[in-house]
Amino acid sequence: MRVALVTGAARGIGAATVAALVADGCHVVALDSCEGPPLATRADLDSVAATYDGHDGHDGHDPRVVPVVADVRDRAALVAAVGETLERWGRLDAVVAAAAVIRGGAPLWETPEADLDELWEVTAKGVWNTAAATLPAMLAGPDPSGCRFVAVASAAGHAGLFHLAAYNATKHAVVGIVRGLAADLRGTGVTACSVSPGSTDTAMLDATADLYGAHRDDLVAHQALGRVLAPAEIAATVAFACSPAGAVLHGTDVHADGGFTG
Repeated sequence: MRVALVTGAARGIGAATVAALVADGCHVVALDSCEGPPLATRADLDSVAATYDGHDGHDGHDPRVVPVVADVRDRAALVAAVGETLERWGRLDAVVAAAAVIRGGAPLWETPEADLDELWEVTAKGVWNTAAATLPAMLAGPDPSGCRFVAVASAAGHAGLFHLAAYNATKHAVVGIVRGLAADLRGTGVTACSVSPGSTDTAMLDATADLYGAHRDDLVAHQALGRVLAPAEIAATVAFACSPAGAVLHGTDVHADGGFTG
């Protein structure tokens, strides 16, 4: 039995990743801040977990997915979630840091400082906090060589996007954090990588289109695949990265972007 923890799990790529990991046989702690519209709600998170009620044949006593409301800006809450995970299952094998927000719509010099601060705290420092809270448990676990840390970055972590300078900066930071983490993990058996999606069918893509006053289909004109990606397609890549075979991706960023960055 493998156990995973996923942040940003209430919808989008995070929710699809929960589904992919359950399909691979994992038990999953599905974590989200559930701040409410325009972000995900507690109902969204509970819906993700309820999908798998009774899948073990234990009438929910050993659920496949356990929902936890916690904010990645709060490292103590993340540490508590890890503690609950270990108390329930005694191990933590994979962590997916998928929590993020989108802000933008203006050139850098007109971007409110509050937008940059929020993006930094959730999207970049949230990955840092998630790693700091979860890595000790994986390193001390029964099989560190099978443990994986995966952050969801973005094509925006590799290219400059119009009127999204703060988002660009924080997604570049995610890639850098993971590369530094991978160096720190050398020789431990635990591995770390990031996955960078392109334009994906999520609420965040709709929010991005709104920033531009555009339709979501306008955002994929430059994506070589010629269409919006499905969250399940990204989740399949993330699930592989979380698997024992995913060790080969250590220290890398996987461009699951449909040709967004060429």
